[in-house]
Amino acid sequence: MRVLTVVGARPQFVKAAPVTRALRVRHQETLVHTGQHYDDAMSAAFFRDLEIPPPDVNLEVGSGSHAAMTAEMLRRLEPVIEQREPDGILVYGDTNSTLAAALVAAKLVVNGRRPWLAHVEAGLRSFNPLMPEECNRIVADHLADLSLAPTATAMNHLEREGLADRAELVGDVMVDAHLWAAQRAEDQLPAAARANPGYLLVTLHRAENVDHPDRLARWMGELAIDRRVIFPLHPRTRQTMKKTGIPAPSNVTVIDPVGYLAMVALESHAYAIATDSGGVQKEAYLSGVPCITLRNETEWTETVEAGWNRVIGDEAGGLAAALADVAFMNRTKSRPAHYGDGRAAARIVTALEALNARHRAQQQITGEGLPQASPPTPSLRRHPSEAPAR
Repeated sequence: MRVLTVVGARPQFVKAAPVTRALRVRHQETLVHTGQHYDDAMSAAFFRDLEIPPPDVNLEVGSGSHAAMTAEMLRRLEPVIEQREPDGILVYGDTNSTLAAALVAAKLVVNGRRPWLAHVEAGLRSFNPLMPEECNRIVADHLADLSLAPTATAMNHLEREGLADRAELVGDVMVDAHLWAAQRAEDQLPAAARANPGYLLVTLHRAENVDHPDRLARWMGELAIDRRVIFPLHPRTRQTMKKTGIPAPSNVTVIDPVGYLAMVALESHAYAIATDSGGVQKEAYLSGVPCITLRNETEWTETVEAGWNRVIGDEAGGLAAALADVAFMNRTKSRPAHYGDGRAAARIVTALEALNARHRAQQQITGEGLPQASPPTPSLRRHPSEAPAR
């Protein structure tokens, strides 16, 4: 089986790493990096940390508006797929790289056939239509031949949208990645963390939080607490702070972005974590560290229901209030294994093998023309009230 995997941002590198290791045992993989995250701290360092081969192809798209970035990815990705002739295309998460790869896969015909499309981390929903990521993940799910869901909640979302015939619950590959990293991360703890035990770890990068000076200034004000804050500064956030002159409070230690192992070490040693990152929310849960989400919603509702995550939105003083809540900060409370057992990558490879076999069988039935949608198999679930999506 020949699989072309498309990634572009560091959370996708983390998700892809365990699948790449499992996939390359028996199959061929072409790893394509769109270049959405392109500096060393946001890109190359992650491949080194994760101990996976560097990308076979780097499209070097770089930054830009959503439209410009996605269009350039479409233009550069299409000839790569035509040249490599994969059996299928594998995408992750909800970035512009995900959207571009899904669109190319859905439209492109190579030698009379269309490669299948599979989407890892399918079915997540914030129900916030203003989030670009929400649009990207919905489009990818509805174009995919196979939606690989991390949780039962995600499966329910796919069922409600009539996609259950193409969905499979495999667990979350971030559990696989986190278990692997936790055994290797301790030596990577940054010096600033060693010098300031009991710190609050903060990450802030989403456009709605950092592109608007008034909102970013409000978050900086929220960080002025009676506790040391360690703040790995995302390039996007740094740019806005530099342009507007918004300073970090005196209790905040700003550090450069860190690699994956250093980030896992920072998370595991933190008193608490405050973030607008979906991946960091989940890593906080896996590390057993209370998390405060600097957004109005979260896709990872299980962490909130379990009492390990609090979404504070625009609540004035919400950060300080969460840190002062003894019950919320209690680390002895239950932490159910909502995200699986750390064997999601193996299940994903098995699901891709089955998908590939169905497509090959369909091609034999229909000749060399375009493959029709594969019929559902007993392992896939469908909501009884929904008609088959394809």
